[in-house]
Amino acid sequence: MNNNIYLVLAILGAVVPYAFFLNFFATDGLALGGFVTALFANGAAGGFTADLLITSLVFWIYAFGRRDGPAAWPFVVINLTIGLSCALPAYLYVLGRREVVERT
Repeated sequence: MNNNIYLVLAILGAVVPYAFFLNFFATDGLALGGFVTALFANGAAGGFTADLLITSLVFWIYAFGRRDGPAAWPFVVINLTIGLSCALPAYLYVLGRREVVERT
């Protein structure tokens, strides 16, 4: 597979969620409490939020446990500040680039 698809997905994973976040903050202000409340506003939102939190934890465990992968902490920072939809494909992109370099 072409590794550049991960780079494109990382960019999309940053842009698309931020469009929603910026819309929310423009409408409701920068109150973090309101944002967290909205994450669990109903069963559907709560289910997606719980799924994302669990999946993020799995990604962190995987990234920190992989000895031959890139340093995990930059991707955890990306996960916390942008989102898993950016952090995971960015991690896979860097991992794929490292594997290409090792093969040459």
